[in-house]
Amino acid sequence: MSQSRPRPFSRRRPPPLPEPRGPLSAAVTALLRGSDPGNPPPPAGCSPYGEDLQLALYVLYELHYQGFEGVPDDREWDSALLALREAIEGRFLGALREDVPVDGTDSAGRALEELQVEPVDGSGSVSHFLRDQGSLGHLRDYAALRSLYHLKEADPHAWVIPRLHGRAKAAMVAVEFDEFGAGRADEIHAELFADLMADLGLDTAYGHYVDAAPAEMLATVNLMSLFGLHRALRGALVGHFATVEVTSSPASRRLAEAMRRAGAGPAAVRFYTEHVEADAVHEQVVRHDVVGGLLADEPGLEADVVFGIRTTTHLEDRLAARLLGAWRAGSPALSPRR
Repeated sequence: MSQSRPRPFSRRRPPPLPEPRGPLSAAVTALLRGSDPGNPPPPAGCSPYGEDLQLALYVLYELHYQGFEGVPDDREWDSALLALREAIEGRFLGALREDVPVDGTDSAGRALEELQVEPVDGSGSVSHFLRDQGSLGHLRDYAALRSLYHLKEADPHAWVIPRLHGRAKAAMVAVEFDEFGAGRADEIHAELFADLMADLGLDTAYGHYVDAAPAEMLATVNLMSLFGLHRALRGALVGHFATVEVTSSPASRRLAEAMRRAGAGPAAVRFYTEHVEADAVHEQVVRHDVVGGLLADEPGLEADVVFGIRTTTHLEDRLAARLLGAWRAGSPALSPRR
């Protein structure tokens, strides 16, 4: 049985504001520092998947999580920041709806089945690459970037709980209970990922690697917050959650093999072996009771569930292309900003 592990104080305090990557993110960080940035540039002029917009959105979303060092907590509900966030979200969501069209013929069941079809040769798959040829350096890159997601792994999904009913709510809480350690603080999956990072010699402070993360990584994290913070997108959040659970078990098995082959420590291996079994069970609960229960109560949300599934895949594919492109070229995936 694992023992409770004290965490460095840096895991318990807000991170510093990241360095801006353009005029929009510079305006957001200036506002949070109490400076007058003048009129922020209109988000409509920014690339919806670009570094500047994605960082600006990430910073605004983080006000609803751990916040930032030196930024008062009440800025979370600052009306000017919320208005700016709405405009940025509109640019991001509009691009997603254009790039991932969903029509009335799409079904959640079919979209979930599509997730289980993998390329025979593993092409385009980060977990296949890491299992077959990943070095310890590749695994450190991957873990550092994924920390932006895994150090708050279940938090965005928890926002959907008060928006569900009956079978869907009960099943969602059951899965989240496991994600949050089933009553044990040291078994919270975010804590297990911090152990993985420590095994790999990485800094476990929350948000430490944001300056090193490319826009593709920020977008995958922002998607969860976008769906979680809007009741109107509850179906999409359930679709996102289902995608994570359906794809996690086979990918985690490959990542556990990658950690063993590269000589990572036992905590690094354990994080993924824990997910192989747990998420295989979660997949069935999510498929039949969370998705099934939601659509039994609100059948009109099926297109939103499909949208959540396919936008998650769309952004993960973009991230995979970025990581694999860098690694195959012999370059690190982490930005030199960090």
